[in-house]
Amino acid sequence: MEERSLIYDWNEVRPDFDWSDAPDVQLDDETLRDGLQNPSVVDPSIEDKIRLLHLMDRLGIHTADIGLPGAGPRAVEAVTALAREIVEADLSIRPNCAARTLVADVRPIVEISQAVGIPIEACTFIGSSPIRQYAEDWTLSKMLRVTEEAVTFAVSEGLPVLMVTEDTTRAHPDTLKALYGHAIEWGARRLCIADTVGHATPAGAKALVRFVIEEVVEPSGEDVEVDWHGHRDRGFGLANTLAAIEAGATRVHGTALGIGERSGNTEMDLLLVNLKLLGLHDADLTVLPEYCELVAEACRIPLVHSYPVMGEDAFRTGTGVHAAAIVKAHAKGDDWLADRIYSAVPASMVGRRQLIEIGPMSGLSNVKFWLRQHGYDPDDEELCDRIFRAAKQTDHTLTEGELEALCGTG
Repeated sequence: MEERSLIYDWNEVRPDFDWSDAPDVQLDDETLRDGLQNPSVVDPSIEDKIRLLHLMDRLGIHTADIGLPGAGPRAVEAVTALAREIVEADLSIRPNCAARTLVADVRPIVEISQAVGIPIEACTFIGSSPIRQYAEDWTLSKMLRVTEEAVTFAVSEGLPVLMVTEDTTRAHPDTLKALYGHAIEWGARRLCIADTVGHATPAGAKALVRFVIEEVVEPSGEDVEVDWHGHRDRGFGLANTLAAIEAGATRVHGTALGIGERSGNTEMDLLLVNLKLLGLHDADLTVLPEYCELVAEACRIPLVHSYPVMGEDAFRTGTGVHAAAIVKAHAKGDDWLADRIYSAVPASMVGRRQLIEIGPMSGLSNVKFWLRQHGYDPDDEELCDRIFRAAKQTDHTLTEGELEALCGTG
């Protein structure tokens, strides 16, 4: 049977957006800068940061924020090492660095760029919402003055510039027009919309991206691209990022496992999976587990068992009905079917496999499958019955050791 006929896709019945016509979308990985602002994470070693950079490259991620060198000597050391690794290892990924709209923050980026011999995009940022302006006692004229100094300095030193307005999703249109419009005049060729506190809904994300394109970029007459940087305080991180792409954003940001301030950023790993499924990213994602596990280990954060795609339970079932369907698919000799019968994301796409285990919700299909997979006779009725009865009397999924003991080998 033709594979496509086995799944009726309601996502394609009345779509609001034709993903097959979407422009090329670039990915910017913020794990090593914005992600490390989370107060619960540990700053990884340089060696682990370099390993992570290589994994980003293998995953087809286009750019990476490798730090904020204006923060001090430790940051300068890390940014220099990462930029040098990109050059010496001939990686495809391109570096960028965060900088407040201060010449003092931009200057270290210039110095590292010149020392290592690679252009480093300067991501100059300033708060833009009325609430931030009120708290800081900023006037628009002051904001424009410091932004002009930082952007023109970066451009004069040969750096590409991304103009970032913090808290864009709560900023007044006139303020955005002024900051973005003048930044383009001063030489910025990318504008970043930042949902800094995770305020936006998908509808708001679309409206704002369209506003910036139609009211700022197009009237400028310049070739300027728009980025989206999202947070997930309201749980909309991934949805907003996809909405921003629909509205015309051509580069979107994320972090491994969504680490970042407060509730974190858009999850780069889930973004990669969804763009792959939508046909917008063609890199091999089988190293995605290594990327996520490295971040969890190096930053000392838990990889929650129920986390989508990467969690321990993402492709693991102990339920009888689910297991029976997977077993029947395997019996047909159809790996494609077995990998999708109870999964929207194929485990094989990310280098994983479907696991069937045994617990109180299991049926005999679970037991027989487990026995077959572990070299035991699935037709041994006495053994099957002993394991099945034990499973029904327990309150948890049986461990490997418990099952081996029931088989008489533990």
